[in-house]
Amino acid sequence: MLKEELLRLLEEDREFRHAVAGLLGYKDILERLEAHDRKFNEILERLVEHTKILLEHSKKLEAHDRKFNEILERLEEHDRKFNELMMEIQALRKDFQALSMRVEVTIGSMGRRWGRDLEAMVLEIFREALEKRGIEPGEVKKFRYRDKDGSITGIQGRIVDVDIIVKNGKLYVIEVKSRVELEHVETLLDKAKCVEKILNRKVEKILIVAVNVDKEAYERAKELDIEVIYGNILD
Repeated sequence: MLKEELLRLLEEDREFRHAVAGLLGYKDILERLEAHDRKFNEILERLVEHTKILLEHSKKLEAHDRKFNEILERLEEHDRKFNELMMEIQALRKDFQALSMRVEVTIGSMGRRWGRDLEAMVLEIFREALEKRGIEPGEVKKFRYRDKDGSITGIQGRIVDVDIIVKNGKLYVIEVKSRVELEHVETLLDKAKCVEKILNRKVEKILIVAVNVDKEAYERAKELDIEVIYGNILD
């Protein structure tokens, strides 16, 4: 019983244990061991605290990584949609260019047809005045010549486009317009000179047939001995 009691006191009673250690010469060793234990426990507590902090930081980093990955995924999605949109725009641009070319060709064709129809209409309006001068509107022909080498007009590739009529062996050059301006008069004189070179024959008369003619153009036509058949003179 005494032995068991002594063992219990050594295990549970610190002062008794130190007293016994002192008697046996181990008191200093026990105190050092206890100091080491305390320091070790303090270190463990700090390690535990640091571990908690590291875990918190790890969780925050994981959260940041998730958000960063989400942002990357969104950016990739935006890039994909943007590329799809650019492809659609390019396709639309090609379609638009093709449509523009078709429209341009169509308008050009319609413009030429309307031009011919307009000329025919203007000639018909002034049929009586033309017939008095021995000109049948149906006999007026389109004359078109491309000066390939520039020997006629002085400009390589220039187009000479005018109406002509040959009546009783005489060559007439005619310009048919809805409205005649000064520029048309000056240009018509040059056209007539070109026709003479091309056909190698003299132009007997230069004639303008117009619904409206600018006053300045009318006066210039008289100076150049160009006859004008018109509906109205515009100031």
